[in-house]
Amino acid sequence: MRKISLLLVILVLFSVFAAGCGKQAAKQEPSGEGKVEAGNFPGVEPLSPSVKVTVGMKQVVSDAGVLIGMAKGYYKELGIEIEPVQFNTGQDMINALGAGQLDVGCTVTASGLFNAMLRGIPIKIVADKGVNVPGKGYYRLVIRKDLVDQIKDYKDLKGRKLAIVGTASLDEIALDRVLNKGGMTTADVDLQVIRSFPDIVAAMSNKSIDGGMLIEPFIAAAVEKAIGDPWKDPSEYDPDAQTALLVYGKSMIERPEVAKRFMLAYIKSLRDYNEAFFKGKNRDEIISILAEYSSVKDKALYEKMFPVGLNPNGYVRMKGIQMDLDWYIKKGLLKGELKAEDVVDNSYVDYALSVLGKYE
Repeated sequence: MRKISLLLVILVLFSVFAAGCGKQAAKQEPSGEGKVEAGNFPGVEPLSPSVKVTVGMKQVVSDAGVLIGMAKGYYKELGIEIEPVQFNTGQDMINALGAGQLDVGCTVTASGLFNAMLRGIPIKIVADKGVNVPGKGYYRLVIRKDLVDQIKDYKDLKGRKLAIVGTASLDEIALDRVLNKGGMTTADVDLQVIRSFPDIVAAMSNKSIDGGMLIEPFIAAAVEKAIGDPWKDPSEYDPDAQTALLVYGKSMIERPEVAKRFMLAYIKSLRDYNEAFFKGKNRDEIISILAEYSSVKDKALYEKMFPVGLNPNGYVRMKGIQMDLDWYIKKGLLKGELKAEDVVDNSYVDYALSVLGKYE
């Protein structure tokens, strides 16, 4: 009888231990096995227990896919708590993604990103975070207002003082493509590196430069103050550009259930943005959200800015990614060969569309 009692005690203790281990495993990769479906996402159950996801971003308008979802509770509904993280440089963000210290990055192409991939660090481009809309480019070359009669065509840029915020990244690529239209490269201008967009506008104002690559809301500000002119639309000189990217790091890739649900909330948010800015639906609500959560606080500015393009179906422009890779390789900035298919993983967007359907 004592032996039977002892055996029962051992079995109970083993069951408790096993249950504890199961909880620890669930903490590492929640199963998504909840009792209630997420209301905005048919057939999808929230992560259980909920998890924190760190997102590196500067809270600019092109971060709308994260900001709107935070405000409207899409991430929370799926069991995800967003923790925004600021970084001084893009390279710092890439390092954190590779080390598993950051889950998601809102960034742009850079040689450091692709070289990290070449070193075998598990980082993937997973979705669009910004493109130029034809006729309304939100990232473009702006020239001084007083020079519009002198700089009429691409060839007129030769020898001019033109500014970018950094080299070996999106900014240098974008300016180079402008100059390519006039048969030139950045070697044919007086290239200035000015580390912030507001400082580029200030340099144009005091006439120490002739123009620079700017992003909204700095384009609208420069135009409103008669400092800058939007000049030619990017659809003329860089129609296939993929301006900004959503990137998953090691810690996200290793948690596919979390990664898939994050993408669901992200795509849902992109659609709210597109409905507001391109179809006029709930525009005031979305502007109010962005004014609260993004760095652009003035609601009136949203009526003056060129809108960032955000693909409501999530996919990046593969041609644009390949063009960037080719540029880095040609400049000798990559330590190996890469193709767009090597650096982009569309499976998360594929999953999101299987739930949400294609946006029309």
